[in-house]
Amino acid sequence: MRIYEVARQLNMDSRELIKRLRSINFPVKSHMSVVDKETADIIKNEIEELLEQERAENVLEVEFPLTVKDFAVKLGCKPSVLIKEILANGKLLSINQNVEKPLAESIAKNHGFMLKEKGLIEESILEVKGEENLQPRPPIVTLMGHIDHGKTSILDYIRRSRIAAKESGGITQHIGAYQIEHSKGKITFIDTPGHETFTAMRARGANITDIAVIVVAADDGVKPQTIEAVNHARAANVAIIVAINKIDKPDINIDMVKQQLSKIDLAPEDWGGRTVTVLISAKTGQGISELLEMILIQAELLELKADYQRPALGVVLEAKLSSGRGPVITAVVQHGVLKTADVVVCGEFFGRVRALFNDRAEPVKEAKPSMPVEIIGISGVPEAGEKFFVVPDEKQALKIIQQRKNKPRQEKTAGHMKLEDLYAKIKEEKSTSLKIIIKSDVSGTLEAIEDMLKKIDSQEVKIEVIHKAVGIVNASDVILADASDSIIIGFKVGIEPKAKDMVKTKGIEVKRYEVIYELFNDIKAALEGMLEPEIVKKFQGRALVKKVFKLSKSGIIAGCIVEKGSINRSCQVEVERQGEVIFKGRIHSLKRFKEDVREVKQGFECGIGVGFNGLKEEDIINAYIEESITRRL
Repeated sequence: MRIYEVARQLNMDSRELIKRLRSINFPVKSHMSVVDKETADIIKNEIEELLEQERAENVLEVEFPLTVKDFAVKLGCKPSVLIKEILANGKLLSINQNVEKPLAESIAKNHGFMLKEKGLIEESILEVKGEENLQPRPPIVTLMGHIDHGKTSILDYIRRSRIAAKESGGITQHIGAYQIEHSKGKITFIDTPGHETFTAMRARGANITDIAVIVVAADDGVKPQTIEAVNHARAANVAIIVAINKIDKPDINIDMVKQQLSKIDLAPEDWGGRTVTVLISAKTGQGISELLEMILIQAELLELKADYQRPALGVVLEAKLSSGRGPVITAVVQHGVLKTADVVVCGEFFGRVRALFNDRAEPVKEAKPSMPVEIIGISGVPEAGEKFFVVPDEKQALKIIQQRKNKPRQEKTAGHMKLEDLYAKIKEEKSTSLKIIIKSDVSGTLEAIEDMLKKIDSQEVKIEVIHKAVGIVNASDVILADASDSIIIGFKVGIEPKAKDMVKTKGIEVKRYEVIYELFNDIKAALEGMLEPEIVKKFQGRALVKKVFKLSKSGIIAGCIVEKGSINRSCQVEVERQGEVIFKGRIHSLKRFKEDVREVKQGFECGIGVGFNGLKEEDIINAYIEESITRRL
């Protein structure tokens, strides 16, 4: 292959290619010079890297959607010239039509620019910068557990109110958020429902909390919904405190409850574990004070802080449309101080805050970090879990809303973990965790599957079973998988219709098996195929530099004698001086007398060019090849 053919493949003028090759001391005479395929590939790789580096220094920031007119201004050319370029790419666009991103990137590249899309305005607003303004904030605590184990009754006692009396059938029907004053500080409580029908709300509560208080009734013990609550808390990576409630009742067995807790890795401290466990009675108030103290101690250990100086931002817990007040949003402030008259953006809605109410329905002028508050003034009803944030004015809010509407929505399915996604994640993060939910027909099989999966050991991939249970794959499993980015494994079990629909909409991967070894081999084979192969250096030869020649056209050539093995022109090399490696690269040229050769064996002299101008006599050139070895778990 001749140099001009290589230039053609690179979409370059051959004279430009020769100029660039000479700038990196790559020996080339003219556009008619002949190179083999391997050398041509080396040339293409090095030139592409050089061009990429040059383009990185010429970044062109644009905002999509991008019209032809605006793009021409950015490129510094006439719109008519740009329209011709677009036409050459098979598109016919007028001056006011939008250029698609891939086409814009290609054209920018031809103009010597690297195209970079401007981030949304909200990205800079949401970013929490620096630590100089960070101050301690109250902890946000979620009460979780089985139905009728006394979560709301505990809050009722703490707040000296009658929350429980106002509820239908004794079951919490919505997420409530309450802040209490303690002698040692404030605590914000989020009361999540315990009934499995409201698992989605419980998952949402766990994801915005700092500490989860798992409530277990002393007369009932650990139940399936208790285990679900624990797994939601673990998936949200929050601290866990266990409150054993109803200790005032007769015929209770505290040791039995602690034994059950130990089986789900919540061994109490007095049993040699690490879980803070408090005995309480929501009816008499026994132990409540100790529970609050433990929450504040745990919060102190977590060093919870917020920026009080920045514009406010937080999370929506609930939103509803009130006939008298319009859209009403229940939210918790995470950073900044939210004030009346602030302009707030939330989802695809915005508005000026007309009124703020605390958890006792009292009007307040401002809400500080960790404070739950009702917001009135937003133009619509956003989804629960949406972020809200304050912007300078309505004009800025409208621009953000417009950006959100114009920006194509990425499907949520793209973000969920799948086995085939692991390779990219491992490459990016060097290691990753594959979270799994296991559902089986019998309890014995659950343990067997978990034990087998634990045998798959790898530094790059850690398998973490976050939930296991007997029974069909249900909606609660899908919600937990959604919240924790997990895959679901079903062994000899089906999937309920509602869960099947949720799996499709949320993009959760569900794998079902009938034979346990098929399950094991499938997971193992998938993970092995995603591991980076091991790269091994294989020594080929060693040459001693006897003399260094400076050639005007070919750069530095080392006159060498091969002392061991052989030197092949396809090899990679390391230049060694006094026992230290000073250069790594590839062989650019290998000659015997004036002839190009592919290989020179031990005992023969040769000329070696490696693209390194610092070569000196007595340097050692070690030649090697790299082999990739498939790794096994």
